[in-house]
Amino acid sequence: MSYPIDQKLSNVPSLDLDKPDKKKFPVLEAVITVLYLVGIIGMSIPEVRPYFQSLTPYQLLITLGIMLSKHRDWNDSFIRFLAAAFLIGYGSEVSGVHTGFPFGNYQYGPVLGPQLFEVPILIGVNWLILIYLTGTLLYKWIQNDIFASLLGAFAMVMIDYAIEPVAIVLDFWTWENDIIPLSNYLGWFGVAFIIQLIFRKAEFSKENKISAYLLVNLVAFFVILNFIL
Repeated sequence: MSYPIDQKLSNVPSLDLDKPDKKKFPVLEAVITVLYLVGIIGMSIPEVRPYFQSLTPYQLLITLGIMLSKHRDWNDSFIRFLAAAFLIGYGSEVSGVHTGFPFGNYQYGPVLGPQLFEVPILIGVNWLILIYLTGTLLYKWIQNDIFASLLGAFAMVMIDYAIEPVAIVLDFWTWENDIIPLSNYLGWFGVAFIIQLIFRKAEFSKENKISAYLLVNLVAFFVILNFIL
């Protein structure tokens, strides 16, 4: 004899208590953490530091690849932004090396790879990465383009403040008389503001799910090395 209660229970999905809830392991986040953690360890050990210094260009390129792999709006405006960020950042460095404007008097070492006009080509990539990561982080929180660009430029100055001591020790670049001038940070702010504003005005989706995690690891890399080197 069949009862209504039996029919109701038959429609309830069965629970398999023997099978644990399977969650997707954040593979990309793990790759990022390992990439920067291994870099910290390698740069901290003098015996293997030269080897890890030689890997710096590859770390930059891997970071760029991870960042772009999660970008979803590859329209003409985005391509123009990529070109502008690279060329303005790189051009400002060429000017800085040859004239002292806008950053001050400095020169690059061999660590960052092939150079053009005495500036590593990957420096343009570095500007692009920092602009994009800080820009996407601020985009959903701040509506005003000018204010967001100012705040993004300030954030990049703070990041550069963490980068500078580490970069000098690792021979990324050297400053005249071993003194980091105030003009470096003022120049960084000005150039970063211009590119941040271009980022804000460009018409493409500013969402990237990996940006915040990537930026945290990048900043942590230099902050931690400040205490170790």
